[in-house]
Amino acid sequence: MDLDYINKILITCARGISPFLKNEVEQLAFSVESSHDTGVVIRSRFIDTYKLNLELRTAFNVLFLLKEFRCVSPDDLYNKTHQLPWEDIIPENEYISVVSQVSNPKIKNSMFSNQKLKDAIVDRMVKKTGARPDSGPDRRNIVVNLYWKDDKAWIYLNTSGTKLADRTYRKIPLEAPMQETLASAVLLASGYNGTCNLINPMCGSGTIAIEAALIALHKAPGLMHSNYGFMHLKDHDKTYWQNLRKDALKRSEKKPSHFIIATDIREEAVAAAVKNAKTCGVDHLINFKVCDFKNTDIPAGKGSVILNPEYGERMGTAEKLVKTYKEIGDFFKQKCRGYSGFIFTGNLDLVKKVGLRSSKRIPFYTGDIECRLLEYDIH
Repeated sequence: MDLDYINKILITCARGISPFLKNEVEQLAFSVESSHDTGVVIRSRFIDTYKLNLELRTAFNVLFLLKEFRCVSPDDLYNKTHQLPWEDIIPENEYISVVSQVSNPKIKNSMFSNQKLKDAIVDRMVKKTGARPDSGPDRRNIVVNLYWKDDKAWIYLNTSGTKLADRTYRKIPLEAPMQETLASAVLLASGYNGTCNLINPMCGSGTIAIEAALIALHKAPGLMHSNYGFMHLKDHDKTYWQNLRKDALKRSEKKPSHFIIATDIREEAVAAAVKNAKTCGVDHLINFKVCDFKNTDIPAGKGSVILNPEYGERMGTAEKLVKTYKEIGDFFKQKCRGYSGFIFTGNLDLVKKVGLRSSKRIPFYTGDIECRLLEYDIH
């Protein structure tokens, strides 16, 4: 694979997060060509996918475009995929997995298109090298992504492999955990950059607090991954990758000067959060405490208070939560003056019980549930 080859790079994300992903990409000095609800597109060198995988907090996968073409049938898919020089990309005897998203009236099952694409790759490899790569559903090595809509198809190399959202630190997720990339997007939407206090009552398994610690440290989230798709390709530049990692480690600060406080009324939740923070290596940066959210200590100064309360979908009924949302409003007014308060919820009826007027309502999604991050200026 020519590491200086320039083509489109599709960076995928969860629904609704693309504005924050776009900002991240631009802060890394890349120009965004276009964006949509679940991703952004840039044009850059293949080797730049290394940095994107290492640095991005809100991305799912970094996909490098190999070919874009008109595709009217499964045979068309096979023939045009077979023309690609896979022997210059994939080492002999590698493991390949194929992932596809198909919207074509001729294809009733995406597994059929997966098989056609895989056959084209393997047959080309056998013809050119005499070796037959292994294949299967496990995305541990080389991953090829197919998007096929009507009569147009795109084939990408998935340089991430597994999802970047899995930071590997969440050993005890508890119920209904917030995904790491969503937690990062919520923090970025709140304006958090590690230069103020961050208070996270109702912390659950600690994802928001842990992602806040990573931001405060300026620690690249990709440092926690040991396996990427690009590592299994021909001509992988190990020296360049190790130098990127070393530079990222040098940028990490040892001890931020502001508080990160995480509390939960459940002992098992705080125990899980502490375990996850230790796995991530940031437990020394977060003050954990078992207490009702109303008794969370709020240090003097300024900062953000972020709560992710239940909202009657996954973890209880909405009727039982009316009192909780009213108490959140009282907590903001009585203990959090000078701070910015944030509530992440999927129930806008319950938000009415807070008793405060929000200054911002930023849309997000948790799966198919439409949510909002509401900001309150507490004077």
